Amino acid sequence: MSDKKFEAILTLLVPEVVRMICDKYSMDEVTASKNLYGSKVYSPLEREDTKVWHFSPITLFNMFEEEKRTGDFEIPEEG
Repeated sequence: MSDKKFEAILTLLVPEVVRMICDKYSMDEVTASKNLYGSKVYSPLEREDTKVWHFSPITLFNMFEEEKRTGDFEIPEEG
């Protein structure tokens, strides 16, 4: 996949996940974005080769929540 296409996908996914974080934790967008960008979930998301970007925003949010709860997360099996 080209870098431009990958960046376009991230620009669609990330705001949705940030919105969910804002809603759940009553955070402003800047704080929610910092939380997401600083998470372990974001590291594989920003790398095209991991294919984490294939997941829906809700799945990514659930991974973020799992990390917040337990300190780590598992990448779900694709079914």
